[in-house]
Amino acid sequence: MERPWAWRPVTVTAVLTAGVALALSPWYGYHRDELYFRVLAGHPAWGYVDQPPLTPMLGKAALGLFGDTVTALRVFPALAAAAVVVLVALVARELGGDRLAQTMAAVGAATGAYTLIAAHTLLTVSFDLPLWTAAILFALRALLREQPRWWLAAGAVIGLATYNKHLIALLVLGLAAGLLIAGPRRALGSPWLWGGALVAAALAAPNLVYQATHGWPQLSMAAALSADKGAEMRVMFVPMQLTLFGPVVSVVAALGFVRLWRDRRVRAVAVAYPVTAVLTLVSGGRFDYTAGLIVALFAAGCVSVSRAGRVRAAWAFLAVNAAACAVLALPLVPVGALAATPVPAINEVARESVGWPRFAAAVGGVLRALPPDERARAVVVTGNYGEYGALDRAGLTRVYSGHNQLWAYGPPPDDATVAILVNAGGRARALFGSCEQKALVDNGVDVDNEEQGLPVWLCRDPVRPWSATWPMWRHFS
Repeated sequence: MERPWAWRPVTVTAVLTAGVALALSPWYGYHRDELYFRVLAGHPAWGYVDQPPLTPMLGKAALGLFGDTVTALRVFPALAAAAVVVLVALVARELGGDRLAQTMAAVGAATGAYTLIAAHTLLTVSFDLPLWTAAILFALRALLREQPRWWLAAGAVIGLATYNKHLIALLVLGLAAGLLIAGPRRALGSPWLWGGALVAAALAAPNLVYQATHGWPQLSMAAALSADKGAEMRVMFVPMQLTLFGPVVSVVAALGFVRLWRDRRVRAVAVAYPVTAVLTLVSGGRFDYTAGLIVALFAAGCVSVSRAGRVRAAWAFLAVNAAACAVLALPLVPVGALAATPVPAINEVARESVGWPRFAAAVGGVLRALPPDERARAVVVTGNYGEYGALDRAGLTRVYSGHNQLWAYGPPPDDATVAILVNAGGRARALFGSCEQKALVDNGVDVDNEEQGLPVWLCRDPVRPWSATWPMWRHFS
């Protein structure tokens, strides 16, 4: 029998989650990915070398609907987080959770660090999380209700998710392995399941066409990411599994794993987590690739906690977990005090959302100091897309970068004999007759991020035309 739906507390939690995320959105500034998506929004395409089109497309829609502000870019992430809250509660309900379990699942998911970060920043994970949770919910309905037509809905969500990131393939592989290893294997013979797979494939086909016709850039991107940070991600994987949503959520998720494992009908969902974790470790992927499965396991754990009668203790622990996650994930620490806390070391989004106006001022100051004739022949070349996006947001023109998709928007004109380089190594400076340091980037609050302390170089007289050297500037990360 289907449990009553706790729609009132779940709706209140969802609305508060979105409202708090939007209210706090301007407190620091743009994250580097947001600055990049803002640029990509001006170059709409079916795909980019480093990602599918959905997040940049939503960024473009937000800018058109709400204006060119950091808060505008964050409207859709806030709504996506509200959707996560509702979906996690529905997962708990699907697994037999009463209103209390559903409410606990909603509140715990809403206040987890990963959800809060995704809620107040335009990131691809902002939309991956609800898409994964929806796919898991529909898979559970197909398995628990013996209504296999839900595989069609799961397939539709999986196909849609490929327009955000291709990582949904990890969930597909995890669930497939779970069904093979733990059953029920009869589901693998269901025409509805294969129909869902066909729906997913049909919806995802344009992504595959783009990849095939552009030399499979996602493979190059994945290889570059693994080579760049694969070892670091493997070391951080286990600790970050415990801190993605906070340690209390992780403990309850462990209880959820046990609950799913004991139910033969949905044991495959439990198996999907270790399979996905192993695939992530082997590939050197990011530790957050398992986030969608963690919230599903947490929802299952809330059902166990509710039935065990440990409600008061659970709420107390969740409150402590929520407070710690809020300080870590949201821009609550005054920016001037941020460097004195452990937040920047743990939360990459926080540290990379600080100092962009000062960065743009440092680079712009070097450009404006040039004599008029040199300024007319000058270009700016940045080392990463965040720097490019910050200068674009500040109104600078003739800005270029070899990073990811931005390389396709070059090269600079061959008559550009003066170049301002930032975040460029000695190899890049060797392509000019002379280079001298003109400024040093300082975010003013001593936050140790990627731009802090970068020298700004003024280089003249390229040794070869830009059109000849531009392939050397290309890099993925």
